[in-house]
Amino acid sequence: MRKALRWLLALTVLIGTLGTAGAATAADAAGTDGTTDIKERLLSIPGMSLVEEKPYTGYRFFVLNYTQPVDHRKPSKGTFQQRITVLHKDVARPTVFFTSGYNVSTTPRRSEPTQIVDGNQVSLEYRFFTPSRPAPADWSKLDIWQAASDQHRVFKALKGIYSKNWISTGGSKGGMTATYYERFYPRDMDGVVAYVAPNDVVNKEDSAYDRFFARVGTKECRDRLNAVQREALVRREPLEKKYAAFAQDNGLTFTTIGSLDKAYEATVLDYVWGFWQYSLLSDCDQIPADAKNATDDEIWNSVDTISGFSAYADQGLTTYTPYYYQAGTQLGAPTIGFPHIEKQYIRYGYQPPRNFVPRDIPMKFQPSAMRDIDTWVRHNARHMLFVNGQNDPWSAEPFRVGKGAKDSYVMTAPGMNHGANVAGLVPEQKALATARILDWAGVASSSVQADPQAAKPLAKFDAKLDKRDVQREMTLRP
Repeated sequence: MRKALRWLLALTVLIGTLGTAGAATAADAAGTDGTTDIKERLLSIPGMSLVEEKPYTGYRFFVLNYTQPVDHRKPSKGTFQQRITVLHKDVARPTVFFTSGYNVSTTPRRSEPTQIVDGNQVSLEYRFFTPSRPAPADWSKLDIWQAASDQHRVFKALKGIYSKNWISTGGSKGGMTATYYERFYPRDMDGVVAYVAPNDVVNKEDSAYDRFFARVGTKECRDRLNAVQREALVRREPLEKKYAAFAQDNGLTFTTIGSLDKAYEATVLDYVWGFWQYSLLSDCDQIPADAKNATDDEIWNSVDTISGFSAYADQGLTTYTPYYYQAGTQLGAPTIGFPHIEKQYIRYGYQPPRNFVPRDIPMKFQPSAMRDIDTWVRHNARHMLFVNGQNDPWSAEPFRVGKGAKDSYVMTAPGMNHGANVAGLVPEQKALATARILDWAGVASSSVQADPQAAKPLAKFDAKLDKRDVQREMTLRP
């Protein structure tokens, strides 16, 4: 995470949110006894209610609400409705538990592990992201343990229907979420696949990011990006006039961050990070080659395309208030230096999460939270796979597994960004990762068990269902 936190959701990058289904077979639609419809079984769970069912060939897809306690330690102190989706294939198949760490999407999608194991998928909206927010909102109940307990309760509620193996997964903040869930409830899942999950163990020590930006890509590309970023600050006065007009035309306000000037600098300082998070080295030819002689419009358009000038307006921040709150209370947030920009051009630097959360919401950082997670993963990881991107800034501080870990792996996809996945690994690692996922899910064939290099996804690629939704909200978040 990072102190200026500009991160986009999404990453969901990776993944899906779930598909839906319509004309499943009679066996698929029925329960284990072959008679009870899967919708009836789901709705027979206490606290479960139907929002809608959507069709998707070969599956059934349900958008549901599930009643959760606001405080799992004191369940009598109130409840809220948490949104989940279920992509149902067959109760005889394994189930993948997905979260983005943000809102859940109701568009039919399938995560990579779900395609690999050809299974069901349950997706959960993270607490406090609307509409899954208690009213009134007690923000002290937004922490990683409460969120993990949400997942634990959903798992227990659905395990009676989906009795085969379960694997949790997510990308970016979703990968972090899957990891935290495993730490607090290590007996629930049979495996974990965490994509591009940042691991900011010591919030005040972020030199790994500076080293990353000093060597990522090529010098030519780094120089182009650095020059545009610097030029955007050198030309602050004329470009802020353009920004003010843009804000007026789009009804943008800056109450939370404090001023248009702070929002402008935050957006510009996101620029280099944002490029490497979501672009590839081959995209560098789209960056102005001669920043000093570029027009104001060329500088503006490049920054707006990558960072987005609506990111730090109130309208851009509101959706992500829960994320910024967590970054400022437990997750941490990276800070980087800008050696290519003279000090007189930088007024605020990477701003802390506190600047992106309304002041009436109290925040206090808990430095022990991430240290606990990191220590647990190093010494206790079991059936965990971490997939990182070589050119992804968030992968500069990755999770690592130590001697106490069992059947757990950290793999890096060469040349990939925040959308790194198993398919992007080198062939030998791709096959090994696929084989382990199949094994954890309980569906590895004898041939794969004998030779992991024979492993392949069990479900065919579906252009719609396996489309990866990278939601670029113009602000960078994990």
